[in-house]
Amino acid sequence: MKMTKAHIFFLLAICVPFLARAQYITVNDTYTKEQLVRDVLINNTCASVSNISVLGGNFASGEQSYGYFNAGTSSFPFANGIILSTGRAVAAQGPNSSLLDDGRGMDWPGDSDLEAALEINNSVNATVLEFDFIPLGNKISFDYILSSEEYHDNAPCRYSDGFAFLLKEVGGTGEYKNLAVIPGTTIPVKVTSVRPAIGGNGGCDAQNEEYFGGFNGYEHPTNFNGQTVIMTAQSDVTPGVRYHTKLVVADEGNYRYDSAIFLGGGSFKIETDLGNDRLLANGNPLCKDETLTLNATNANAIRYEWYKNSILQPETTPTYQVIEAGTYSVRVELAGGCFSNGEIKIEYSPVPTVSNAVLVQCDEDNDGLALFNLNQANAQIVAADPTLTDPVYFRTNAEAASDSNPITNVTNFENTQPIVYARVENQYGCYAIAEVTLNVSNNNIADPQDLKKCDTDANPSDGLSVFNLRDREADILINLPAGNVNYYTSYADALSGLNPIPTPETFPNTVPFTQRIYAKLSSGIDCYGIAEFNVRVNYFGNSLDDVEVTICSGSSVLLNAGSGFSSYSWNTPNHETTQTIRVNAAGTYTVTVTNADGCEGTKKFIVTASSIATVETIRIRDFQGGNNTATVVLTSNSIGTYQYSLDGITFQDSPTFTNLAPGRYNVIIKEADCGTITHEFYIMDYPKFFTPNNDGTNDYWRIPYLQYQPNATVAIFDRYGKLIYFFKGGQPGWDGKLNGHDLPANDYWFKIILQDNREIRGHFSLLR
Repeated sequence: MKMTKAHIFFLLAICVPFLARAQYITVNDTYTKEQLVRDVLINNTCASVSNISVLGGNFASGEQSYGYFNAGTSSFPFANGIILSTGRAVAAQGPNSSLLDDGRGMDWPGDSDLEAALEINNSVNATVLEFDFIPLGNKISFDYILSSEEYHDNAPCRYSDGFAFLLKEVGGTGEYKNLAVIPGTTIPVKVTSVRPAIGGNGGCDAQNEEYFGGFNGYEHPTNFNGQTVIMTAQSDVTPGVRYHTKLVVADEGNYRYDSAIFLGGGSFKIETDLGNDRLLANGNPLCKDETLTLNATNANAIRYEWYKNSILQPETTPTYQVIEAGTYSVRVELAGGCFSNGEIKIEYSPVPTVSNAVLVQCDEDNDGLALFNLNQANAQIVAADPTLTDPVYFRTNAEAASDSNPITNVTNFENTQPIVYARVENQYGCYAIAEVTLNVSNNNIADPQDLKKCDTDANPSDGLSVFNLRDREADILINLPAGNVNYYTSYADALSGLNPIPTPETFPNTVPFTQRIYAKLSSGIDCYGIAEFNVRVNYFGNSLDDVEVTICSGSSVLLNAGSGFSSYSWNTPNHETTQTIRVNAAGTYTVTVTNADGCEGTKKFIVTASSIATVETIRIRDFQGGNNTATVVLTSNSIGTYQYSLDGITFQDSPTFTNLAPGRYNVIIKEADCGTITHEFYIMDYPKFFTPNNDGTNDYWRIPYLQYQPNATVAIFDRYGKLIYFFKGGQPGWDGKLNGHDLPANDYWFKIILQDNREIRGHFSLLR
């Protein structure tokens, strides 16, 4: 159950019967409108007041929504003043024990001027105090506090009753100006614009929290949940001009949760405006040797009194010249016994601390002129003081003092004058001037040799690689003072010190094949000289193809890496460095060659052992009619790549010959590098018939070429398997006789056993 302020009061009354009650404000709602304005709010003769009106709620009890309040002995910050409320004024009296929720069922009108000022369109229960006044001074102000029951839970995130202090010239065409705003802004003072951070569901961030006075407990002098701090509304005015002012407060949307404005008694002041305080805290102090003329001129003035730190000064004129820090005030006596007061506080900013600087730049052509990056003097001048601006450079001290005609080419300024001037300002706009002396150095640094590198990456022909620029540093520093060497890709950058190569140890060239590099030797920002050299990307060119070479048994072969290279290095045990080497063993030989650019390439020689062929045997498949074959079988020590031919013209890779007719053959076996051999073989077949008639032709049945197998045997049988004749390969054959007698014409059978133990069987015919 959510407890109301009435519940809290009841509990406190029971639980703490002897609680010492604080004092509370009292409210009197019987004051007339003239009393409220003339006697309470203004209470001085420096303004002529007229046309006073007040409008508020018409409560049946006769109570008013406005009145006079007195703080009595309470802690309320105003001793007395006026209250304007969206409910009954007397309900504002403490303690903070009940919910102020007046106006139920009444819903008296809101105010359109308030709505325009606050940019709302739903105001109700407006209490309005209006009057005209003619000021004798040039500034008005009054103090106020906004109190509200809306300072509870998350209401400040969503709801906001409104208040405005509206001012305009009478008879003028201008709109009202709202003076009740957050200082330095145009934001109206409302519950939603002045609040702390609200947590929980429906919460919100703080808004202008420094102006929030706090949430109120039970013993607060008023019956409101919270309020702002004392706020001041002020405006410049013209003496003798009639103004209309309208003070209005209203509920937003509905009657719920009343709000009130407390106006400090006598706080409506007619003042003399001497301008805003010139303070360090405000960011607007005066600068050294700066004077400020205070002007209190008033057409109605009778006498002027000037004070410095509350001490009366001899000056009695309308103006006063300020030359040092202090609190200055003026008391202007006006007609009718009125006094208009004004005050201003003056502080002076410390003078920015700057140091003169010297820049040394390289003079490459010894003409006394060089290009300077003036910004390199910044650190010397301001000494890393974060409160100072970067220096602005000028050709003359006078231009620096007047902040006119600054040097625009600060990064490449030619020293046609030996000194330039740097203007530095602090956060308050106060300045100091430093001198920057421009000296030249004409140390001549010898250019080192180009830095070369062979491209060995995945794309060796793109002209790009990575260099360690510091490989040339030792050459650059010969006979020169110690210092830093920075590297640049342009001469202008080297002179100005802009865009140094960040990692010279791993510099990837951006211009293919050849790029100019500028090495600047310096000590701090001082330049001793600039050396130049190229980084060159070379590449070997076309790759070296592998070479296959055959070496014959018992011989050697000459390996030639090719001419035109500056060096050779073989992977042999002796690491020969000649163009050619002779080897007598198979293997893989590599040579690393270096061209004129120092780039390396590798050539591989694959040496394969070979020999002239040695025939182990020739496998014959004959007695097949015309479909005979012969296969050459080489010995195991025959190593090489061989080709075979029967005619010495046509060679084949296969050792097998097919479709051979019976006959005598010479097979030629060739190894391209080692030579050839010839081997003889025979293809045999048996005759299908013979005619032993002594005519000298075909008188014997025999196997052609069998004589070359003298140990082969031939057995001849009749149709019944009877052995008729037997002979060996070297013998003439069978003449068709048995025991000297001719055998009849018929078919006969045979069995041949060759020297390789092949057995051939068949039959033939004897014809007579």
